[in-house]
Order: sequence, then C-alpha cells, then structure tokens
Amino acid sequence: MNNYLKISFGAAVLFLSSCESLNTGGFTLPPQGTGTTGTGSTTIPAGTTGGITQSEANQGVKQALSNGLNESIRVLSLKDGFLGDAAVKILMPEEARKVESALRAVGMGNLCDQFIMSMNRAAETAVKEASSVFVGSLSRMTVTDAFNILLSGQQDAATQFFKRSTTAELTTRFSPIIQSAMGKNNVSTYWNQLTSAYNKLPLGNKIETDLTAYVTQRAIAGLFVKVADQELKIRQNLGGSRNSSILNKVFGWADQQK
Repeated sequence: MNNYLKISFGAAVLFLSSCESLNTGGFTLPPQGTGTTGTGSTTIPAGTTGGITQSEANQGVKQALSNGLNESIRVLSLKDGFLGDAAVKILMPEEARKVESALRAVGMGNLCDQFIMSMNRAAETAVKEASSVFVGSLSRMTVTDAFNILLSGQQDAATQFFKRSTTAELTTRFSPIIQSAMGKNNVSTYWNQLTSAYNKLPLGNKIETDLTAYVTQRAIAGLFVKVADQELKIRQNLGGSRNSSILNKVFGWADQQK
C-alpha cells in the first residue's frame, strides 16, 4: 500500500476503537453505558462539553492528525521539500560553519552548496518512512490523549504528543535510510572533500561530525515543524482546513471552551 495512504487507512480503522473514561483539564466523562446518544457512545454532560461524545472527540482528533501528517510527509518528500523551504532546510552542522565560511571565502562555495543539497536530498528520501511510525502512534492514542490535545491550550499539543511518542522510533527508522540516501547522494564524498580542503588551510583544528546522526536529527526536526504548521491550520481553521463535519464539530466545540 502506498505510504501516503497508510495514515488515512490506519486512522479510519482506529476511529472504531473503544472509548475510555477521562478526567482531565476539569472535564469529567461519566462511566460508559450512561448518558449515551443514539450511536451508543458516551456523551459528556451538558454544561461541560455541549454534548460531543468520547467517540466523536477521539475520531475528530485522529482525523485532524491524519490529515496533517499526510500533508507534512507529502510536502517534505517532494524534490526540494527540505532544500527549498527555509524553515526546514538542513544547513551545515553548527561546528562546521567555520568550514563553510572559510571555503566560500576561497572560492569553493559550489562544493558547499553540493554538500548542503545532498544532505537535504537524503532527508527528502527518508521522511516517507514516517507514515508507518505515525500510524502506530495513532493506534496507541487514548481518549485521554485526545482531550488533552483538544483542551490543553497549546497550539502545538498534537505535535508535542507525536514528539514524545515517535522521536525514538523515527530515529531508529530514519538512520539507515539516511545513511543509504547519503551514499546515493554522495554526502560523505562531498564532506570528505570539504574537510580535506579545509584541513589544508592554516586555520585550526580538524572538524569531525557524525553526519548520519546530524541529518537524521534535522530531518525529524523539520518534519515536526511541518506537523505543527498543519496543526495550527486546523486549530485556526485556516484555508478551510476543517474539511469534514467531524472536524467542524469537535474543533468548533474546542473553540467554545477557550
């Protein structure tokens, strides 16, 4: 199955998951089996939630996350998804900025540009792997998580949830893909050329960087930048991003709680 479809498919299955009781942010759900609607889902009492159900809250949050994650992965995995976006573009490692400055000063800017492009191409290749990791994280999301995301007051609460629940697995998944992609994109070759050229200059100490770890970390950071952007669009309903009745209902209710 196409990676970009996995999140939507996974989220659709997860919407059928069972509901849980919750006491968070001052909102208390009654025990299951009481105060139900015609759908059989527990309704939060009037005066606290205006009648949205646990199932609706869970479904709405997961649909919003599925939409945002799909779009983030789609955009970043395109050619220049990283390289062409200043917000996520992977630059020289911090400790190697003096290498870049020195080499550009002696007319070797093209080599620096090739190295930077090669790192970003590697990230664009690896980010596709995020889809299955996020599906797994959605499967573990509880109703408590969903309401915390809705009611925390943080505009990036969902993004923070995914950072906590997926960063370790993303690192494990991304690292070998980044390493392979860097080989195909000649990252190490360019890096060796850069450092060799720099080390011939009478400027200082030798520079050493774990490039796989660096590019992996920057790729994951860039992914979460885009996830946060998508989350904000849904929370503020920018560009009609609440494009379904469940998103309008759940996030409309959340707006009323502010």
